[in-house]
Amino acid sequence: MSDVVELSNFIAGQWQPPQCQHWIENFSPATGEHIANIPCSSSEDIDLAVEAALDAAEQWSQFSINERADWLEKIADELEQRTDEIAQLESLDTGKPITLARNVDAARSVANFRFFANQGREFESEIFEMSDATNRVLYKPVGVAGLITPWNLPLYLLSWKVAPALLMGNTIVAKPSEMTPMTASLLAEVIEDVGLPRGVFNLVHGNGLDAGAPLTAHPDINLISFTGGTATGREVAKSASSGFKKLSLELGGKNATIIREDVDIESMMPGIVRASFLNQGQVCLCGSRILIHESIYDVFVEAFLNAVNDMIVGDPADDETELGALISAAHRDKVMSYIDLAEEEGGDILCGGGPPVGIPDAFANGFWISPTVIDGLTPDSRCATEEIFGPVVTLHPFSDDGEAIEIANMTDYGLAGSIWTQDVDAGSRMAEQIESGMVWVNCWLHRDLRVPFGGVKHSGVGREGGRWSLSFFSEAVNICVKRE
Repeated sequence: MSDVVELSNFIAGQWQPPQCQHWIENFSPATGEHIANIPCSSSEDIDLAVEAALDAAEQWSQFSINERADWLEKIADELEQRTDEIAQLESLDTGKPITLARNVDAARSVANFRFFANQGREFESEIFEMSDATNRVLYKPVGVAGLITPWNLPLYLLSWKVAPALLMGNTIVAKPSEMTPMTASLLAEVIEDVGLPRGVFNLVHGNGLDAGAPLTAHPDINLISFTGGTATGREVAKSASSGFKKLSLELGGKNATIIREDVDIESMMPGIVRASFLNQGQVCLCGSRILIHESIYDVFVEAFLNAVNDMIVGDPADDETELGALISAAHRDKVMSYIDLAEEEGGDILCGGGPPVGIPDAFANGFWISPTVIDGLTPDSRCATEEIFGPVVTLHPFSDDGEAIEIANMTDYGLAGSIWTQDVDAGSRMAEQIESGMVWVNCWLHRDLRVPFGGVKHSGVGREGGRWSLSFFSEAVNICVKRE
């Protein structure tokens, strides 16, 4: 992409530059090229967006939930028509393989809007009868929702928040990551094209300090849904607390992949590799610690290394590519610092540990790290307990199920995990003892959108998904009518 794109904010149905006229340069992770300028928005832009959302709130709340569901379907239809464009933009902006962007990011973004449209059509207020009275529970809009989304799954996660927020009658101010702005702007284009009332959805680009912080602190923002790092989430929580805003935080993870002694290595290996390295390991749910029963340790490690070394790392635009680039030079350097730390902590780099060999010259200035496997670290080492968020996994032996659970729970995080075994009952019993919000047995990232999504400990606060999203994005009001 030779031409540099200039993006704008979308406020009150109008495309506009930042009030300060300052811009942020956006770069292609794969090539390092300057591909876009985005608004470096400030509190002035946030104020305008919140004002627009407030002005639209009464009109939007008057639509029935079925009418709002129809709007979600219109958005889904238009997104589906632009699937290829979404995939291309997402791959360009994030460095992820085009196949992943098409099959996961683009497809799931459409699915999110369709799913919540269906949820709306099935949604009913609740009735609770007493001997002398009837209680009716209504679900009203919260107000103006502030939605802050990360760079790893840009439209996937933005749509996950926008759809239920709109469905339940809220108006929105969204701030996507400044590193991956393109599909957020595409969503705003779609919303404009389908004719959603002005001010219902507002998009403000910018960084966390200048745009994100004013958004979370704004007195007229009633609700914050944030997905991102734990350190930033802590600041979001502090900012939101003074105004008693409804808050959902989906934060980091240091998830364990547990390999029991009875595992069918050959049949389950593709799923285990996927759980380790999907999106270059830049998924909060990835299993960055693999715990392996000591009786099969050597056999498993050999098979795992063979599978990892067979992965195709390269041009994100190639349909055959399995792993692309990391999001930025700064993030690549952070991941490399953990690989260096692993060696200092006594780890042995079994594969990877640097840029891929033979990468074409066109990608020489991109942000690349080969899939990296590290052995020999203690389970309580920094590399085994801190979130790296890259194509790096550590390997750890265990002697029995109890020790595996102990190691799995040996971090401040509690987002997800997976257990791989032929004994489903044993795997299910272990899953109940893992301190995390989600555990998969013999699969990973196998999602039913009706179930709760979120973590415990330092991995987050609250749950979204299915009825949990509908509850979070609404205020339950009980009306009790006494009968004569």
